[in-house]
Amino acid sequence: MTAFTGNSDSGVVMQFSKLVRMAQGLLWLGVLAVSASAAVAAAKPATTAAAQRVRSWSPPAHVVVVIEENKSFATITGSADAPYINELAKQGLLFTDAHAVMHPSQPNYVALFSGANQGLTDDSCPHDLRGPNLASELLAKRLSFAIYSENLPAVGYAGCSGSGGLYRRKHNPVVDWQAAGLPAALNQPFRNFPRDYSKLPTVAFVIPNMMNDMHDGTIAEGDAWLGTHMRKYVRWAKRHNSLLIITWDESDANSFTNQIPLIVVGAGVKSGRNAQYLDHYGLLHSIENLYGLKPLGDSAMANFVKGFQTE
Repeated sequence: MTAFTGNSDSGVVMQFSKLVRMAQGLLWLGVLAVSASAAVAAAKPATTAAAQRVRSWSPPAHVVVVIEENKSFATITGSADAPYINELAKQGLLFTDAHAVMHPSQPNYVALFSGANQGLTDDSCPHDLRGPNLASELLAKRLSFAIYSENLPAVGYAGCSGSGGLYRRKHNPVVDWQAAGLPAALNQPFRNFPRDYSKLPTVAFVIPNMMNDMHDGTIAEGDAWLGTHMRKYVRWAKRHNSLLIITWDESDANSFTNQIPLIVVGAGVKSGRNAQYLDHYGLLHSIENLYGLKPLGDSAMANFVKGFQTE
C-alpha cells in the first residue's frame, strides 16, 4: 500500500473541494436551465397568441369609396329620406366629426385623390395635373385602382361633360392625371363595375351621376341608388375582408364648418360612432395606412384612422 504524506492529503482535500464546487455549479446550472425552460414555456402561449393575432390581420382585399354630393351631416343622419344610408350607419362606423376641406366640389375630389387641391379653387375644366396620387402609389406597390363614374361615355373619356350633363369631369379626379401618364384604363364607366366583386381593384372610387349623387337629384334618389347598387357588395364585403366607405365631397354650399357624413362598413368593422376629427386628407391617409403607402401631400399631417377593422 502506498503511504500518503501530509502534502498529499492536502492535495486530495483540494481536489475534493474542487469536485464539490463543480457539482454545486452543475446543480445550479440545472436549476437555471429548468427555470429558463419553465419561463419559456410560460411565455410561449402569449407569444404564440400575439403572433396569431398579427398573422390574422391583413389589409382589406378591396375598398370601395362612394362619393356623394353637397349634403351636411345633419341633413343625412337620421333622415327619413335616407333609410339605406342610415341602416349602413347602424351596421358600421359613423364618423360624427368628418369634414370636407373646402368649397366647391372639384378641389375636394382632387384633395382626396392626391393629398392637395393642386391650386384648384373652382369647378373649371379641364386641368392636366402632375405628381403622385393614390392610383400611382397603389400601382407602384403592385396593387390596383380604378374609378367608376356613372354615365362616363367611354373608358378613358377626357371631356368635361357627357351623357347630357349627367357626367361631369369635375367629379372625376383621375382623368386629370391621364395626360401625365396615368393609364386611361383606370378611368371606367360605372357599367363596368365588376359583378364578380373578387375582380374589383384594391381601391375603387365610385361616382354616381349628377342626379344619383344628390347634387341635382334628391336625397331619396341618392339613397335608393346606393341601395340598388351597393347592397349586394356590402353583404359580400363582410364575408370577404373588404370595405365600403361612403362620403360626401362637401357639405351644403354655404356651410362654414363643411361637416359631412362619413360611413365605413364591412368585414371587421365594429358598429358605433367615432368622434375623431377627420377630413378628406385624413381619409386619404387612412386608406394609405391600410396598404403601407407613403402619405401624399397634406395627408401626411392629417388625423387618420389606423385601422377601420377592429373586430
